[in-house]
Amino acid sequence: MTAVIAGPSRFIGLDVHKHYVVVGAVDAQQTVVLRPQRLALEEFEHWRRAQLHGSDAIVLEATGSAWHLYDQLREQTPAVSVANPLLIRWIGAAPVKTDSHDTLKLARLLAAGLVPRVWVPPAAVRDLRALVAHRRRLIAQRTQTRNRLHALLQRHNLMPPAKDPFALPQRGWWQALSLELAEQLLMNQDLQILDALTPLIAQVEAAFYLQSVREPWAEQVPYLIQQTGLGLITAMILLAAIGDISRFPHPSKLVGYAGLGAAVHSSGQTHTQGGITKQGRCELRTAMVEAAWVAVEHNAHWKSKFNRYAKRLGRQKAIVAIARQMLVSVWYLWHNRTLDRHADALSIARKLMTWAEHGGKAMRQGVTCVAFVRARLDRLGIGHDLTSLRYGSHVYTLPPAPTPHTNSPAA
Repeated sequence: MTAVIAGPSRFIGLDVHKHYVVVGAVDAQQTVVLRPQRLALEEFEHWRRAQLHGSDAIVLEATGSAWHLYDQLREQTPAVSVANPLLIRWIGAAPVKTDSHDTLKLARLLAAGLVPRVWVPPAAVRDLRALVAHRRRLIAQRTQTRNRLHALLQRHNLMPPAKDPFALPQRGWWQALSLELAEQLLMNQDLQILDALTPLIAQVEAAFYLQSVREPWAEQVPYLIQQTGLGLITAMILLAAIGDISRFPHPSKLVGYAGLGAAVHSSGQTHTQGGITKQGRCELRTAMVEAAWVAVEHNAHWKSKFNRYAKRLGRQKAIVAIARQMLVSVWYLWHNRTLDRHADALSIARKLMTWAEHGGKAMRQGVTCVAFVRARLDRLGIGHDLTSLRYGSHVYTLPPAPTPHTNSPAA
């Protein structure tokens, strides 16, 4: 006789807000078994410990605090789902919107098996995403500050110094400007803001380098960094945004996740294809476009493609097309653990040397730069015959590649 596997006894919806949570539940027949009630976050902590059971199924929408709450709920029941809030609105659109209605809507969608779930990133991915988001905020502040200083110069028809106008050696030039008292004060404070932001950004990027040699990233970074246009920082941004490449069974899924796929409208006799959807992780899309600009400048293959596309589409659409193709290449390199056919061992070794030098001794943990490079080349399975490397003005001698192990013949 086949045993009957019991389903969840209750389907609980959580409408999470900044200071409170609304809780409601239905059973498998969509009957309300727990009328919506509003609980302060402190009250909810006590409520969940007293009321939740391992047989409950729970759903909450993805919000800024969802992951912490998800971890707490998983301690009591394994059936916890995080719903895509955008798709929930499409599925359960209604003229009435209240906290109680939203809570029961989540519970009923869960009971009906209609919850559009999102991938729950593990702790390592969340930490890396937090670093990426913080760096993005700092860089945005730096860009805004520089724009204010450029606007000041434009108002007075002044040309900034050559090279980097905001470098410390140029501060005498700024202080010599003849400005009104208010403008002088604003200029000095903006320069102080730049001075404060520079070490903060450097500290975050140093954290990227330390993370790059730790699990789960250490095994994956070499496969990404070999792609033309991707440096260590960009590779870490991709790792944070994508998390687990195995959840994308085809490169088109990854392209759609980045918002780099074309928007299509096809109905009846009408078929139109517009620009990219821009629906997805914006930091992934931005990183790939920036990487594409680097690739078309330094790689003959991508430069040739870009020039062909630019004649037909214009430069902006052409670079987006290159970014999309490079993301497809990233999928194959990472998903299949394979080599970039458009890069050679020497160019990859130089990128690895940049990674080793910029990461510093703390990242390498006492390993020399050349030993660091050799270990990553061996991991990729290339550069066995590479004995020296010119980097900058120096020529470095690489350690010999390990001799492949062969079994001795049987006696």
